[in-house]
Amino acid sequence: MKLKASELRTTLPKIEDIKKIKKNEIYIILDNVLDTYNVGAIFRLADAVAAKKVILCGQTETPPNTISRTSSINTTEWVQWEYVADVKSAISNLKNQVSNLKIIAVEQNSKSIPYDKADYNFPIALVVGNETTGVSKEVLDIVDQIVELPMWGVNVSLNVMVSLGIVLYEVMKKTLTNPQIKL
Repeated sequence: MKLKASELRTTLPKIEDIKKIKKNEIYIILDNVLDTYNVGAIFRLADAVAAKKVILCGQTETPPNTISRTSSINTTEWVQWEYVADVKSAISNLKNQVSNLKIIAVEQNSKSIPYDKADYNFPIALVVGNETTGVSKEVLDIVDQIVELPMWGVNVSLNVMVSLGIVLYEVMKKTLTNPQIKL
């Protein structure tokens, strides 16, 4: 289905319609993601999987921002988000608020496992990092697990939003087919 830009950027949904959407126990943490197009696209991903919250950290620019608002097609207006200056504090705060939360970084690392081999269960928080330097080492040291996507070509990495999208849909696939998880 091909949509025009005007069809994508419809009027904002009504608050009562937003409240009817059952949110999944997914939290997305951005560790110094600098490209506002990526930030906006991550809001679209959060909306697509009905994530509970996006947490913007460090130098990640916060809404309202013209570029992220455009690339998010206005999802910054209804996807719940917050800004926390320090990523480690954001993780600590979230762990104190959400019982049994599993924190998974999406990053290439000697300790990582293939993204499709991870055991994804709700509640879950996915951490993605800066487009150049990735998820910071101090964050990698405190997460529960690190997953990465295989690279078969010449390039050694994928765009942060693309990587997050692939992992988020793997999370949804595994949770939707797990009879013990209630959505």
